[in-house]
Amino acid sequence: MPYHILVVDDEAEVRKMLQAFLSRSGYAVTCAAGGAQAMQMAQQQPDLILLDVNMPQIDGIEVCRALRDAVTCPILFLTARDQDADKLEGFAAGGDDYIVKPFSLAELKARIEAHLRREQRVRHIQRRVFGEITIDYSAQEVRVRGEKIHFVRKEFEIIQLLSLNPGQTFDRGRMYDRIWGLEGAGDDAVIMEHIRKIRLKFANAGCQPCIETVWGIGYKWAR
Repeated sequence: MPYHILVVDDEAEVRKMLQAFLSRSGYAVTCAAGGAQAMQMAQQQPDLILLDVNMPQIDGIEVCRALRDAVTCPILFLTARDQDADKLEGFAAGGDDYIVKPFSLAELKARIEAHLRREQRVRHIQRRVFGEITIDYSAQEVRVRGEKIHFVRKEFEIIQLLSLNPGQTFDRGRMYDRIWGLEGAGDDAVIMEHIRKIRLKFANAGCQPCIETVWGIGYKWAR
């Protein structure tokens, strides 16, 4: 059965172009013309969502926040806004990637394939305990003294990467490659902001995070 991709864009020509291209690439494609329709169609549980940011009535950021309560699939933003603040807002809303218009269809296909591959990876380690912190990899949950701490997808994936390799240092570029799935697309500001938010959430839970900064290199999970 082909992967199901939901395309959300208020421009009819963009929807038509993406539907034709993705269908030729072997995907099952449905389209939504706006945020309200997207939230309704997301009940079909697509395997991946391409989501335009600049839409009338409900913009893509708000749609993403709403969808994160209903779907767990990758959400890739399509937008002409390319400032760091825009990217950080998108990732904070629960987005998994940020593709700036105009983009090449080859790059879009590569990013889609990378995210779908990541979704299919099977984790053999189900759970680990680090002092007061319990990480359930299959459920994608982190608990501190039994209380669940909410992390967005990319925050959890950073925790997962580091905690499955305790003591190993990852530089920011390598982390971006492993988490976002495309080599050479690293963004230090994105990694630093995610680490800051992870540490803040652990601190708010009354727990010291296990993520240590290795100055001049990157980050590691303390043994």
